[in-house]
Amino acid sequence: MYPNIQAYDRGVMFSPDGRLFQVEYAREAVKKGATAVGIVAEDGVVIAAHRNINEALIVPETLQKIFKIDPFIGSTYSGMVSDGLHLVNMMREKTQSHRMIYDETEPVETLAREMAEEMLTATEYGGLRPFAVTTLIGGYDTKPRLFEVDPAGALAGYKADAIGSGKKIAEEILAKEYKDNMKMDDAIKLCVSIIKKINENNLTSDNIEISTTIKSKGYKFLSPKEIEAYI
Repeated sequence: MYPNIQAYDRGVMFSPDGRLFQVEYAREAVKKGATAVGIVAEDGVVIAAHRNINEALIVPETLQKIFKIDPFIGSTYSGMVSDGLHLVNMMREKTQSHRMIYDETEPVETLAREMAEEMLTATEYGGLRPFAVTTLIGGYDTKPRLFEVDPAGALAGYKADAIGSGKKIAEEILAKEYKDNMKMDDAIKLCVSIIKKINENNLTSDNIEISTTIKSKGYKFLSPKEIEAYI
């Protein structure tokens, strides 16, 4: 142990053994968040996210978990709600600016890299703290794409991915059941089955959200009635 170990716990600086404690704490916050799953299908991307509804009187629609960023990009997050909503607004501003200048959807990877830079910046300066969220960004530019950005600003592209409290279980199922060029309908069913398993079959159209982004139709948020068909 180091005599001044607490000094490295108060700000964003490396400890002598190469750790950033505040980033590690942010990742722990993500692990406590609701589970979300993303899958790249044959002609698009599906994102499904669980809503943690812990109060009987809450209005489910106010706990939105999946967001339209652009007509061909959607995103979700797991972790601290306020941080997640802030990043959603940042993504919308970036894609709107790109569309105004170039009259096109911003490439999904470009947006993911911009968000990774924003999240990295929060780990580099005193007086800031890391964003306590991990985001999934999925969309269609020249092909369907899915990216994950974590609190350290680490970026990776995936064929299928999961974030939140059920990440480990979800990834084990995805590793076994995901197939290249899955049909969109099959990808939605797999997402729903994973979230249902993680929540011990306690799943209704009130506590799950699903969106798809398809080349021919763009972003679509599934209605409760449409979701019921998969539950």
